[in-house]
Amino acid sequence: METILSGVQGYMYPNEYELQWSVLIVLYPFLTGLVAGAFILASLERVFNVEAVKPTYRLALLTALSFLLVAPLPLQLHLGHPERSFEMYLTPHTSSAMAMFGFIYLWYLMAVLILEIWLDYRKEIVLTARASAGWKRTLYRAMALWSDNISERSLEIDDRVGKFITVIGIPSAFLLHGYVGFIFGSIKANPWWSTPVMPIVFLFSAIVSGVATVLLMYMLISFFKSRPIDMNCLDTTARYLLYAFLIDFSLEMLDLIHRVYEADESFKTLDFMVHTQLYTSQILIQIVFGTLIPIGLLAFVQLVKVSEAARKGIYFFSAAMTLIGIFAMRWNVVIGGQLFSKSFLGYTTYKMGFATREGLLPALVLLALPLVILFVLVKLLPPWEEKAAEETKAA
Repeated sequence: METILSGVQGYMYPNEYELQWSVLIVLYPFLTGLVAGAFILASLERVFNVEAVKPTYRLALLTALSFLLVAPLPLQLHLGHPERSFEMYLTPHTSSAMAMFGFIYLWYLMAVLILEIWLDYRKEIVLTARASAGWKRTLYRAMALWSDNISERSLEIDDRVGKFITVIGIPSAFLLHGYVGFIFGSIKANPWWSTPVMPIVFLFSAIVSGVATVLLMYMLISFFKSRPIDMNCLDTTARYLLYAFLIDFSLEMLDLIHRVYEADESFKTLDFMVHTQLYTSQILIQIVFGTLIPIGLLAFVQLVKVSEAARKGIYFFSAAMTLIGIFAMRWNVVIGGQLFSKSFLGYTTYKMGFATREGLLPALVLLALPLVILFVLVKLLPPWEEKAAEETKAA
């Protein structure tokens, strides 16, 4: 008890000494945000015909799938009995926001993302199956669902259906992460979360993080595969990152100005917390290093003529700092929202373990796991044509 009370200031209710949501719950909105943002970037080429970002189209889809497969794992580790999680699908409870999110997740995974990737890659899968032998042939035939019809008519149907799915996927991606913000924003008892702007802020920050992730993956994979980087694609992607970032930052500042102007009974407590316990994570990491510096660098490239090598370095650094800033934003929402008492008279602290079930080590593993999955997917389904003659093999 003395150890617990040593991290408490003022008056805290007994159930507030220890935080109920840990770093794993921070990862949950962070990973889902990357998924939604990556899919929105992919839709720019498929739906809005932004040809400049075409080199990132398939990579964005594979990136979204990699992170989406891992997104529910933090929640599974957090549950006391993770084997019971399937029950929310058997006994749906429409008044539970968290339970209904499971259906949104499955809809987006099965009916949107996997189906669109399969339709887009079906021709390459069939061609690879025809040109292979043994287990590789069996694997790719199974991936093609034992169909080898790649006639002009069937590919035209694939393209039309794929475009239709992408159109459906755009509001689905908005719903996927906007719903995460809704879960936090609808908790009326917590003034740090309870704001109607929360779903919108989560949504645009998701777009920012997803675009930044795809930009980083495009540069890194191109480097390791010794492929030339399409600078027009890189410049256009960075430009969209800047646009989304400006909207996201404006919404966050609007929410802040509204809180300052309203100044309800919780304002002094929240203001004190921002200037003390959350000063480093919110003011320095999230706002200064994770927002203002990337926006400034991206805007600088738009206003001043910079060499190609310098632009690559600026884009890489800006995208990396953006992801750090978005993660800090998720941290400040999830962890920061639990550091003050409902009495507004006390504060607690969060000490993260290392090798515990909800410690730093599992969090790092969960962050690395999507990259491993992406590595496997890129091997199975190359995001770019590796050989120009490959399409002519199966005539």
